[in-house]
Amino acid sequence: MERPSRQRQRSQETEQEADESVDCPECGSDNIVTDADQGELVCDDCGLVIDERQIDRGPEWRAFNHSERQSKSRVGAPITETMHDRGLTTTIDWKDKDAYGRSLSSEKRSQMHRLRKWQERIRTKDAGERNLQFALSEIDRMASALGVPRSVREVASVIYRRALNEDLIRGRSIEGVATAALYAACRQEGIPRSLDEVAEVSRVPQKEIGRTYRYISQELGLELKPVDPKQFVPRFASALELSEEVQAKATEIIDVSAEQGLLSGKSPTGFAAAAIYAASLLCNEKKTQREVADVAQVTEVTIRNRYQEQIEAMGFR
Repeated sequence: MERPSRQRQRSQETEQEADESVDCPECGSDNIVTDADQGELVCDDCGLVIDERQIDRGPEWRAFNHSERQSKSRVGAPITETMHDRGLTTTIDWKDKDAYGRSLSSEKRSQMHRLRKWQERIRTKDAGERNLQFALSEIDRMASALGVPRSVREVASVIYRRALNEDLIRGRSIEGVATAALYAACRQEGIPRSLDEVAEVSRVPQKEIGRTYRYISQELGLELKPVDPKQFVPRFASALELSEEVQAKATEIIDVSAEQGLLSGKSPTGFAAAAIYAASLLCNEKKTQREVADVAQVTEVTIRNRYQEQIEAMGFR
């Protein structure tokens, strides 16, 4: 009988040499468990203690939840592409406190200030790394303003690094390539952000962003599908405080219109805005064209034109 106080971990015995299996010398069973509390290797069938006083290779501290494990962990953050050095260099904290939380003396504070200053200087060894650091910080700033997830920032950083390795940045602004990489990452990850929205948080004109985006996507062979207007529907409807019924109707309108070929060559944001406007009328949750246009960042004329096409496609007059 296994005592209830013991916490046994059922696992393959990795303390032995590779590919060597451990069998019970008494009954020949290979059902061997490790009792971590007692440091013993025990046969689970007959109860024979095969080995004792094993070395515990786990941590010497105990943790009972995720936050405790994180606070006692001795490993650093994972490697990230969003930093020019991938987060592998040393960072000196700005708290001016020692390991026990006590404030440093004035002499030590000035010494730490000098160390931090030189640490920041030596993190970038040349102009190329400084430019990369600036580009990645721009991507991070714009991604924060757009509210996109961390995965998009990682993908954008990888795209920018690829463009840098292929020497595609020569003759173009760093901000322009960084913005184009972020827009491409949003497209690749299926995050609905229009070119107008990306241009709003960028420091370069929209025309330059579009031109740079087309260039790097072609040169790097990025496989980017056309933007689906349905991706914009939940966000626009939420901003307009519309119900789920309106969202479902707008999605239906887009599907029917797309089947008839009306989507080709049209702006996805304008198409989604018109579908939401039409759906709000059909579901008696009317919103004005100006309200929808402000949320979708398109003109009222665009909404009117797409609205007429979609209503005809749905068979309404």
